[in-house]
Amino acid sequence: MTHLTLIYPSWPKIPEQTEFHLPPHGPVCAAAAIPPEFTITFIDENVDSLDHKNHTDVVLISMMLTCQIPRGLEIAALYRQQGIKVIAGGIATMLHADEVAQGVDSIFLGEVEDGRLARTLADWQAGHLQSKYDYFHDHPPIDSVGPARRDILNRKRYAYRGVPMVDLAHASRGCKFNCFPCCTSYLGGRTFRPRPIARVVEELKSIDNNRLFLVDNSLAQDKAWLLELFEAMIPLKKKWISHPILDDDEVLAKAAEAGCWYVYQAVFDTSDHIRDRVRRLKEYGIGVEAAVLLGTDNQSVDYIKKLVDFLLEIDVDMSEFSILTPFPHTPATDKMTKEGRILHKDWLRYTTAEVVFQPKLMTPDELQNMYHYAWDMFYRDIPQSQRMSRLFFQVIEKEVADNTYRSTLNRESTRSWGS
Repeated sequence: MTHLTLIYPSWPKIPEQTEFHLPPHGPVCAAAAIPPEFTITFIDENVDSLDHKNHTDVVLISMMLTCQIPRGLEIAALYRQQGIKVIAGGIATMLHADEVAQGVDSIFLGEVEDGRLARTLADWQAGHLQSKYDYFHDHPPIDSVGPARRDILNRKRYAYRGVPMVDLAHASRGCKFNCFPCCTSYLGGRTFRPRPIARVVEELKSIDNNRLFLVDNSLAQDKAWLLELFEAMIPLKKKWISHPILDDDEVLAKAAEAGCWYVYQAVFDTSDHIRDRVRRLKEYGIGVEAAVLLGTDNQSVDYIKKLVDFLLEIDVDMSEFSILTPFPHTPATDKMTKEGRILHKDWLRYTTAEVVFQPKLMTPDELQNMYHYAWDMFYRDIPQSQRMSRLFFQVIEKEVADNTYRSTLNRESTRSWGS
């Protein structure tokens, strides 16, 4: 059989964030599109060791983040020096297509289903691999998206303090919104593309993990579809987290009934709208992790201090602070480029933990200091690990209530969660 090595490069971790590793979603979706005549070795460099001298016939490099690009190109060079062809794909490849193309044999742009990746590999086998496969704005039929191949994962590597991490899955693609710092509309299009609900439920049911992360770009695009999806998920008794859910009582009630554990809620100001949204989520028993972007043009040093105070006041369970970063093909980058405010393009530093542009109402150093201030102040009285443990025990209570709890903790990990 032909041997294929699928690699997910490492990237610099955010020092303020508790380090844990989720099983990556892009590679398992790509693996599902690889024909069965290939044997696959999957290396997630964030948890696995890479030995580029191990035998392989062809290499696929899947990159999601801009800050993976430097390491991905290093890996590609190691294999190409041995005469092994390297094909690159994933979100970061799409965002940095011209640059990545210079360091690999072929770039794959777009979604892999409907035989597209299979045809690329067939070209390689026939000896006429093209330098580019461009399916960027030609999305495959959404019903061609089948279950991801999670069997390629080294499951023991994805745990935190002895507890298995959530598995990632998606029920839709595309996003009708076009948010200022986001490249989603560029990558997946402005059209909401929901998967057939029966196919989604079938995949979720097959995942041997009661805890999931629905990584859809937004669960706020179609109320009728959301209600149907959540209704179909209720019998699964899975516990899941997601990006923001439509702020509607009927939808939130159904989400909670379907097992919603907590959501990442964007907090961009100190308005009553945000206050009420957080309150309503918590009233339905849904935890809230605030996703807070620092450095927008309306923010000053004092504004960020007030924003942190507001987060503590409204009692969000967790907060994740990120510095606005001008990733390619976003409205934010278009604006900053025109205004000459981007400081450099050292992709390794595009982690959202470092200022790489000129803020409007602060100096770069002031914004960097306020980033550290936000993390320190929010977690000053209740440490990050303790807040995480609270969310963890909340999900255990939900699982115990519906008889789905499976103990995976040994005594040592139980003690560490309670610390």
